[in-house]
Amino acid sequence: MSERAALSARAIPFMELSNGTDTSLTAPPPPLPHYLNAEGRAMARFAVEGNAVITGGAGTLALAAARALLEHGLANLFLFDLRSTFDTSDEAIEALHNDFPSAKIIIEPVDVTDAENVNRAFAAAAARGSIDILLCFAGVVGCLHAIEMTPEQWRRTIDINTTGSFLCAQAAAKQMQHQGTGGSIVLTASISGHRVNFPQPQAAYNVSKAAVIAMKDSLAAEWARYGIRVNSISPGYMDTVLNEGAGLEEARNIWASRNPMGRMGAVGELDGVVVLLCSRAGSYINGADFVVDGGATVF
Repeated sequence: MSERAALSARAIPFMELSNGTDTSLTAPPPPLPHYLNAEGRAMARFAVEGNAVITGGAGTLALAAARALLEHGLANLFLFDLRSTFDTSDEAIEALHNDFPSAKIIIEPVDVTDAENVNRAFAAAAARGSIDILLCFAGVVGCLHAIEMTPEQWRRTIDINTTGSFLCAQAAAKQMQHQGTGGSIVLTASISGHRVNFPQPQAAYNVSKAAVIAMKDSLAAEWARYGIRVNSISPGYMDTVLNEGAGLEEARNIWASRNPMGRMGAVGELDGVVVLLCSRAGSYINGADFVVDGGATVF
């Protein structure tokens, strides 16, 4: 059979949607207990249950999100990151151990671009308990003029930001499907996936984050029937160590001046959305992208 004949004779797979019945994994959560008072209902609404994996877990924003989830009831936490990055975050991770002694907080060196490494890490996490939440914070930026960018520089950004997010989401989803319990997957996109940055040139980064937003839509559609909700967060410019230094002062001033709120985002200002998406309060949120940028993208 010729390639053309094989093409016309092929049968494509069809995705399957949930029927939404009470016995499906997309049924609404049960009502809150009637005996709770207003404060109790508020706490229960945003309670976080189960175990979470956070990639890029030694980073500033990831550790802030981890703390927020633990404050809202997360049982156990697995932090995935490069070994070299963990070496610079010892104090922050130790603080989590001290502040949440009842939670198991486990660090695991992981290269998100290595599928075998990713699958082994998720298998090791699953051996310790369920995987109920995945936050994908692993990523790189890279500011390069497109006309000078090498293929290797392009591929590295796509491999880490887009393919790495997919590999981790896939590994988590397989475990969630096996558990039959569903879960929440939160990808980190960026305002860079919605518009071109200024003043820095970073075509590969912008494309990688636009791809994350598109991937979120596809995974949300395919995996909903397993009770898996897939959403993304698009942060604006955040005031972290990655944006510090005298060399970035001019760029920082431009980013702040082009924002209606006149500043960059502070560490912790993503946490509210993270808790929403990982708690029962977000039970009907699927396939959404939350832009958290102080209004920068209104222009």
